[in-house]
Amino acid sequence: MTIPVRTPAFLDADNREAIERYLVARGLVKLSELPVRLSPAGAGNMNLVLRVTPADGQPFIVKQGRPWVEKYKQIPAPPERTLVEAAFYNVVKDDPRVAGRMPNVLDVDQTNHVLVLEDAGSARDFTSIYADGAIAASTVGTLLDWLNHLTGVAVPVEHRAVLANRAMRTLNHEHMFSLPLREENGLDLDAITPGLHDSARGLITDRIYTDAVTAAGQRYLSDSGRLVHGDYFPGSWLNAAGGVRVIDPEFCFLGDPEFDCGILAAHLTIANCDPAALSMVAISAETRRLDLERVAIYAGVEIMRRLIGVAQLPIVFGIDRKRMLLERSRRLVVEPHKGLA
Repeated sequence: MTIPVRTPAFLDADNREAIERYLVARGLVKLSELPVRLSPAGAGNMNLVLRVTPADGQPFIVKQGRPWVEKYKQIPAPPERTLVEAAFYNVVKDDPRVAGRMPNVLDVDQTNHVLVLEDAGSARDFTSIYADGAIAASTVGTLLDWLNHLTGVAVPVEHRAVLANRAMRTLNHEHMFSLPLREENGLDLDAITPGLHDSARGLITDRIYTDAVTAAGQRYLSDSGRLVHGDYFPGSWLNAAGGVRVIDPEFCFLGDPEFDCGILAAHLTIANCDPAALSMVAISAETRRLDLERVAIYAGVEIMRRLIGVAQLPIVFGIDRKRMLLERSRRLVVEPHKGLA
């Protein structure tokens, strides 16, 4: 006997009535709370993410993973990523130092890959730092403290397979370690910033650099280590009334704690934040006995992929600064012993 497999139903942000029927069926709203108000929640780069506000009720976030990247629908992506994210929340829930800075889970729909989360209110992310480099030392300290506690979370054996997150890691590996350095990758870099193509070619044809990036990518794909957020950049940090909150661990995996530190350092560098912030990252990594060279390499690769890869940032500076950052990327990757500064 063949058991039929139910096809996930994709939510349509333009079909409020259908979403209302779904929410009522899941017990998330009552008939008396209709109609709901729908609005985008955040950038929604990877997933459909909606803020749902019931009539006379508290808003919440509905997040659905579909078989594509929401911002780039031509790029396939594993739809189960929201379920991996749900597993992350489940594993960290007993450590208030980690879970206390993350939203609470209200519902998990395994069939339709829908995750429903508490709403952080009017909180905005920290992508504004790309414009002005302004981030308080206390905020950097909180972000580093959260990473330190995350490293201490023990992952039960029964959760290790799902949190290995192989499919999402494979996707991220392609766009972080491979595609940006591929000769014919289809990216029109000069359309982003005139002159960026030639600057990128300096790295693409640098065998020492590309070999080091490849080696870092292979380590990234290895199955070992601690629980890692996997996308620890300003778009995953919220500036909420109660302090910094962390969201979107859908790229989480079991691997190097140095990865999250490196991503954090990369974005502080791209945003031209106070050098003292980078020093805080280095001191924290050293205190935690992390491999500082590994932190530097991951930071260098992240800088590169954010400048010459698909996942572009909301930055407006020109070719001179981008060229300088690509040179910084090379030094971090090829000469990691020199540190983050």
